[in-house]
Amino acid sequence: MLPLLIILGLLVLVGIYLVVQYNGLVSLRNRIENAWAQIDVQLKRRYDLIPNLVETVKAYAAHESGTLEAVIQARNMAMTAQGPHDQAEAENMITGALKSVFALSEAYPDLKANQNFSQLQEELSGTEGRIAYARQFYNDTVYKYNTKIQSFPAVIIAKRMGFAEREYFEADDDSRGPVTVDFS
Repeated sequence: MLPLLIILGLLVLVGIYLVVQYNGLVSLRNRIENAWAQIDVQLKRRYDLIPNLVETVKAYAAHESGTLEAVIQARNMAMTAQGPHDQAEAENMITGALKSVFALSEAYPDLKANQNFSQLQEELSGTEGRIAYARQFYNDTVYKYNTKIQSFPAVIIAKRMGFAEREYFEADDDSRGPVTVDFS
């Protein structure tokens, strides 16, 4: 009778352990989904600000249509991007295009002095900070999740239950550096 109780007790402990591991994986997966949704909210805010910025710049720098079209094209691509990798590439294009627009303000003093432009630039700058924070939180959560599903013994449960690695949301090296603008 005692050996049967010991075996039964061990089975209960193993069952509890498996439930705890599975629930932990589900919790991390849901955190990733939530973190991605937070990035999406900030990106939509950014997309909403871009047309106003372009219209403001058009009034002062009408012959810079190539720069403005690049911003609109990058915005449209970003709005249709799917998944972290495609979204990151599209966001990198927007970042580069916006740097070019902000560089225009140096060549057009009236634009730089425009209160609407300054306000939009400030709002976009604040949104960029929120995007960076949301991206960091997302990547931290992906790191924890990927580490957990690759670690023993959770890897056994993760593989059997279909938990797959997630992609990081990363900026490329070109979007991190300064933009070069030539007004010749």
